[in-house]
Amino acid sequence: MTQHHVPQWLKSTLELGPVIGFFVAYLWLKDRVFTYNGIDYDGFIVVTAGFIPVILASMGLLWWLTGHISRMQIVTAVLVVVFGGLTVWLNDDRFIKMKPTMVYLLLGGVLAIGLLRGQSYLRVVMGELLPMEQEGWMILTRRMTAFFLLLAASNEIVWRTQSTEIWVYFETFVITGATFVFFIAQAGLIQKYSTAEDD
Repeated sequence: MTQHHVPQWLKSTLELGPVIGFFVAYLWLKDRVFTYNGIDYDGFIVVTAGFIPVILASMGLLWWLTGHISRMQIVTAVLVVVFGGLTVWLNDDRFIKMKPTMVYLLLGGVLAIGLLRGQSYLRVVMGELLPMEQEGWMILTRRMTAFFLLLAASNEIVWRTQSTEIWVYFETFVITGATFVFFIAQAGLIQKYSTAEDD
């Protein structure tokens, strides 16, 4: 499918909207219990059930508008369906809480494999958007590998030791903020090794 240009605000809304919607719905339903077929489901489980079709619809709309979906978005959607589905089916919130760990381990693992082979898989994905020297890509890839593994470990510690509410706040705000700060902190590296002027 041909890629189409869409406003950045619309693209960001489709990408972040489901996460924000999950957070708002959780705050609304967190203290409620729903009974279906004689089984009690707390608000978190119900919100997770609603999150699955929402994120799929959002991704489908994004693909329809832009003609493109990244591999990572596809992987994330699959993991949401699998772990979210297990959460609802088994009425156990541990599965959806494991999902971010799986995503971060997958990202960090793939980048680490590339590094072991002396390659930057990050450059393969982002090379056209961010022209840099090979040394710069290798440094950025090492940093991102460490960052993703740190996120995976952090998610495991938080969901295993804290309440569901704290975990939801952590995923919505702390992870998002940490990711933003991390990429801002790479500005010096990108500027140092940039080849944009040469191109």
